[in-house]
Amino acid sequence: MNKEIIIVLFALVILASCTGSDQKKETFIDSITNPLTAEKDAKELLMPKIKLESDVYDFLEITEGESVSTEFILENIGEAPLLIRSAKGSCGCTVPEWPTEPILAGESGTIKVTFNSTGKKGRQNKTVTLVTNAIPNTKVLRIIGNILVLENK
Repeated sequence: MNKEIIIVLFALVILASCTGSDQKKETFIDSITNPLTAEKDAKELLMPKIKLESDVYDFLEITEGESVSTEFILENIGEAPLLIRSAKGSCGCTVPEWPTEPILAGESGTIKVTFNSTGKKGRQNKTVTLVTNAIPNTKVLRIIGNILVLENK
């Protein structure tokens, strides 16, 4: 009787482990989302595409403690609405603001970036990384310049 119970339990464990592996493979395959395939080229897809007037802003020189802001103008020259999923500064001193609504094909949007120079000195090179639904899906904006520190501070 004990041998029969052990055999039945062993068989159930084996069956349970076999059925779980198929689900994991399907979940993994379903989680892959890439619009490019071996059969299609990026040019054939109806995707958004970003065109920037400039991806670098040089504020030249400012005094430590000042803030400087700029706007990066981007145009969607693709065929589908452009979504900016996030914009992240390289540090807390660089704060971006971006449109949350889709930028339709042929339209433009503005990314406002504010840099606070408090506690900074010398040459600065800060970045804002945009994550979008375009190809490629990331775009880096840069703010550069020099921070002057006053001696009598």
